[in-house]
Amino acid sequence: MLQRENLLTRLKQQYNTMSKGQKCLTDYIVSHYDKAAFMTAARLGKEVGVSESTAVRFAIQLGFEGFPEFHEALQELVMNKLNSIQRIEVTSGRIPQAKVLDTVLQSDIEKIKMTLEQTDRDAFRLAVQTILEADTIYVVGVRSCAPLASFLGYYLNQIFGSVRLVTTSGATEVYEQIIHISEKDVIIGISFPRYSMRTLKAMEYANARSAKVITITDSVHSPINLYSSCNLIARSDMVSIVDSLVAPLSIINALIVALCMKREKEVMNTLETMEKIWDEYEVFSGDDIDHLDDRLKLQINNPGEKDE
Repeated sequence: MLQRENLLTRLKQQYNTMSKGQKCLTDYIVSHYDKAAFMTAARLGKEVGVSESTAVRFAIQLGFEGFPEFHEALQELVMNKLNSIQRIEVTSGRIPQAKVLDTVLQSDIEKIKMTLEQTDRDAFRLAVQTILEADTIYVVGVRSCAPLASFLGYYLNQIFGSVRLVTTSGATEVYEQIIHISEKDVIIGISFPRYSMRTLKAMEYANARSAKVITITDSVHSPINLYSSCNLIARSDMVSIVDSLVAPLSIINALIVALCMKREKEVMNTLETMEKIWDEYEVFSGDDIDHLDDRLKLQINNPGEKDE
């Protein structure tokens, strides 16, 4: 059987010699491999706009005995995902340099649309309610997901009194920061391919302590869903050197807005207090152009004059 690395190599090597229909199949599979992995030949053909026989011949041309073997290779790809080198190889064979901007932005748009269509509204409402009822909210996200976790943690701090952003560079540090988690708390784990073992272990530990577990990830097959009671799925499967995190950020943004609406009074009080603190301690004064020193003001107002 062809290994998944060989599958990607074959797709890249044969792309320029493929027919229009085969190129459409390749483009769809590379961009949506986790979805294509669970489609029959007929369904895949219909999704792409080619016949079932074209999909079968496509698998055979790639070196498989038939579509079932090709289908199995796709499922292996979903389970193992792609490493960074493979992402670069596939992307370089599919996206012309002159169309990078258009291609990437259009792909992001498609991911948001797919997320909107596929998001479980009941799971979203459950996540909101679970967070509202928690004593302490823990947020975990490492590597490329760390900015998402930081963004979520920052705004949760504006709404709730007890939020802990788990920041870590080592496995043991995770347990040190969540050691007191209990059944009254909730942990939000954010993980996208390639999935983080540290995040997975944090979810496992929190589940063992009977805490509520919410995950924000890319697929129902994501390993961190093993320990969660509420899964928020956001598409991020654009194959390139990086995964698109636009749709996950949109899900997080929606979550923050929903929580703000539920805690509107508390949020307003917090913001009013913060504004007073910012004014009292001139937090933003250094960034305000009105507070530039007199010499710089003079230079701006009288650019032709020289310093004495």
